[in-house]
This record gives sequence, C-alpha cells and structure tokens, in this order.
Amino acid sequence: MAERLGFGIDIGGTGMKAAIVDLDSGELRSKRLRIDTPRPSHSDAMAEVVVKLVRSHNWTGPVGCAFPAVIRRGYVRSAANIDTSWVGVDADALFSAATGQPATMINDADAAGLAEMRFGVGQGRSGVVLMLTFGTGIGSGLFLDGMLVPNTEFGHVELDGVAAETRAAASARKREGLSWTEWSGRVEQYLRYMEMLLSPELIIIGGGASKSPEKWLPNIDIATEVVPAEMANNSGIIGAALL
Repeated sequence: MAERLGFGIDIGGTGMKAAIVDLDSGELRSKRLRIDTPRPSHSDAMAEVVVKLVRSHNWTGPVGCAFPAVIRRGYVRSAANIDTSWVGVDADALFSAATGQPATMINDADAAGLAEMRFGVGQGRSGVVLMLTFGTGIGSGLFLDGMLVPNTEFGHVELDGVAAETRAAASARKREGLSWTEWSGRVEQYLRYMEMLLSPELIIIGGGASKSPEKWLPNIDIATEVVPAEMANNSGIIGAALL
C-alpha cells in the first residue's frame, strides 16, 4: 500500500520549518528544513520563505501551514508575535498563489495539538485536553473528547498584570537570563491558572521548551497530569500536514 504523504510548514516568531510527513504514522519522510523568520515579518517576505521551503522539498500538492495567529477561514485575525500588517490578510489565498499549490492555514498550537491527539500522548484521551506550546510566545490548543476548539489563545490571559506569555514563554527565560528553576516557577503559576479555568484531564507541553523537559518539568507540581509532547518540536509540522 502506497504511503499517504502530506507537507507541513510550521511558521514561528523566530523560524519557519517544513518537512514531508507520513499521514498514517506521523513520521517525517524528509529532512526538516528551517529558515529564519524574516524581519520584519510582513506577508510578502514570509511568502518568499514558504516558496523556498516548498521548492526545496520538490513538493507538489496541498500545503498545510501552522501560523502564530488566530485563523478564521484562512484569514489572519491577530498578530501577537508577527507583523501587524498580517491582520485581515487571506493567508490561504496568498500562500496558494505564491507556491502554486493549494495552501491551508491553521493556528500553530492547534496544529501541534492535532498531531499529539492523532499520533502522540493525546491518543485515546477523552475529556478536556490542553496543548500548550512554549516558544516565542505561549500557544494553546484545546480539545474536548478529541475535537478541536480552535483559536483559544490562552497565552494572552493576564497574570500579574501582564499577558502570561511575556513572563512564562520560553523566550522570557532567555531574554531575562532566568535559570530553569526560576522559569519553571513562572510556568507552574501559569499552569495552575489554566487548571483553575479549565479543569483539564491532561496538559501537553510542546514548543521549543519540549526539547529539554528534564531540565524543568520535574519542578512542576500541580494536580493535573502534565507531559511533554511526544512529537516534540515537530508537532506543528505534523499537524499542519494533516490538513
């Protein structure tokens, strides 16, 4: 039986990553390629990088794109960690025209959650499952009995008078020179707040911070089960390819 393949691009605040994905196993079928996110991150510059990622893999066919914003029917509706000029852009149409392939957009944390629910630690889990990605910001994907509730954006809830991601994103640890212990204290405070709001059965941690869970996850002590993403930092690519 022939492999069913898809192509996923994970667009982040600092890097844009892509690979060909086996849609039946979730495994990457090509080398993951990463290109720095352009500065400024306006639409034309990012479209050029998307074209490079597609062409570098000699890919023809549908392209799934995970994007750090609220996405509704292909339109970008927020811009927390990208250039504000993106708001209102029909990104599906933009990337489809640029690549010559049909492109579909999805919020990046929603994409990561789809991958984990299909292939990773969320398989078979019922009830409320919360996916959180700690990177440039904090992304969130919310699932109820395996069904996605899109565009939750829980990284922007207020903690200590500011958006939670300004204090607890992985970028905050590097920016402020925090130790893993100091940073994990902030993450625990944030997770307790999410626990209070949602009473989830499971919290899955993805994004860049999921590459080194042993450095900080043992410090987290809350009632809810908290586990690192099984797909690690590839979950956004895999979830995007599932589109």
